[in-house]
Amino acid sequence: MGSLRGSSPSRPADRPGVRANPRRGLGASVQLRDVVKIYQTAAGGFTALKGINAEFHPGEFLGIIGKSGAGKSTLVNMITGVDTLTSGEVWVDDTPVHSLNEDELALWRGQHMGVVYQSFELMPTLSLLDNVLLPMDFCGAYNGRQSIDRAKELLAMVGLEEHMHKPPSRISGGQQQRVAIARALANDPPIVVADEPTGNLDSATAEEIFELFEALVRQGKTLVMVTHDRTLAERFSRVLSIVDGEIVQQVRSRRSVKRLAVKDRYGI
Repeated sequence: MGSLRGSSPSRPADRPGVRANPRRGLGASVQLRDVVKIYQTAAGGFTALKGINAEFHPGEFLGIIGKSGAGKSTLVNMITGVDTLTSGEVWVDDTPVHSLNEDELALWRGQHMGVVYQSFELMPTLSLLDNVLLPMDFCGAYNGRQSIDRAKELLAMVGLEEHMHKPPSRISGGQQQRVAIARALANDPPIVVADEPTGNLDSATAEEIFELFEALVRQGKTLVMVTHDRTLAERFSRVLSIVDGEIVQQVRSRRSVKRLAVKDRYGI
């Protein structure tokens, strides 16, 4: 990790508009109020999101389903603050994500939100252990042996402790996705957002990743997962269907309680 471990960036709680989460480890609530996103193109403005209103509840496993280009990833980028909205508001618990500046967003996201990408986004020159430690360093939360022990525990949770000193290139795609999940949990965020996390995986590995997400929901996390796979709809607590930048349907799954009773294979 090198020079990162010696740094001490400002904590989100020290910055204006960002509050520390007093319910660390528990799920977070999310509110989207009249969220509009317009991208400027050579042909003019393209409205990717058209006044989205939605609320996600603590401890919920929410699926956002839609075809490619429907606005799913754009919606996730509004929640995580990776992209700026054109108008509207996004609140995560008591934090007005829409009003934070870039530095505040980066620090808040690192401490309060775990993000899992389809393409894993692991640092290729770092070991799996250092990849999991990276968010702790970034948020100024690195605490020597305690942090290393937590990173090892997270890698053990996803079945990869024995590979912790390997670089990402020496493990499979499914294993890399597990590392990405462990990294997303490094700072014990109340909410995890996953953008097409099983899209690049075979069906058996995708099922293992999905079961891991179910285990996290049982632990109390709020989990938001974007997918184009409608066969997963009954396995979420609730589903938002999005078409052409608008939510066209909200459905609560009758099978969600049964699915969340699946045997916990990950010890959480």
